[in-house]
Amino acid sequence: MAVTFNADEVFEMAEQIERNGAKFYRTAAKQTSSAAVKEYLEGLAAMEVEHIRIFADMRAELTQKEQGSIFDPDNEAAKYLQAMVEGCIFNDQTEPASRLTGKETPEEIFTTAIGLEKNSIAYYTGIKDMVPSRAGKNKVQAIIKEEMGHVVSLKEKLDSMK
Repeated sequence: MAVTFNADEVFEMAEQIERNGAKFYRTAAKQTSSAAVKEYLEGLAAMEVEHIRIFADMRAELTQKEQGSIFDPDNEAAKYLQAMVEGCIFNDQTEPASRLTGKETPEEIFTTAIGLEKNSIAYYTGIKDMVPSRAGKNKVQAIIKEEMGHVVSLKEKLDSMK
């Protein structure tokens, strides 16, 4: 059975990834006793909230025609998105913040965050080619670059703790 997504749904899923990320970082920040780690995680949460705004703006700018279809002549993007959906990214039972117990070390938090950021990069890379240039393809690329920066920053923080 073929699963189809329209551009509006693709952006909604992107917004959900960012909401999950922001919630994860806020929850982790509340649970850490280190002021420096708390400040760092709150900064990452703020960046994720900005990404939500960007995706919401991009979604609002879609024309009726763009809202109803995505350019996917071979149905590969829809298959990819379905695989992502069937994975853990959008499953409420595996929401990243709900996995935090409050007993994680900063190292464990950063390792988990790196994995989450990599998942979001994979999703955004998958959708980038489906987004028309007029609808903000360059904005998706900018978010991918920023998420890559998050991975580098998190890895540097992780390495500095060893």
